[in-house]
Amino acid sequence: MPEEYNPNIHHRRSIRLPGYDYSQDGWYFVTICEQARKCLFGEIINAKMHLFEYGRIVEECWKWLAHQFKDVFLDEHVLMPNHLHGIIIIRKGGCAARPYLQNTRT
Repeated sequence: MPEEYNPNIHHRRSIRLPGYDYSQDGWYFVTICEQARKCLFGEIINAKMHLFEYGRIVEECWKWLAHQFKDVFLDEHVLMPNHLHGIIIIRKGGCAARPYLQNTRT
């Protein structure tokens, strides 16, 4: 059983660059956590993630980003029981750096 989230010991300092404009073109690694760090998105069984209803919703929302915003492209992502890691590419003008990323809109 995973250790319960404790903000007194489970904390990280921000790695954001002071003054950096995160809306500019670039590749961004993001982590999105469930608010209370509860395992609501799914569970790992035999080294495979099995999604719960909320996990399916998170997957749909992740994919929706590329359809909703013409300058956003999605690279790899992984959904864990209580968080998501993903790479978002912002390219104003709609040109992604890797040709296969165009497929994220289908």
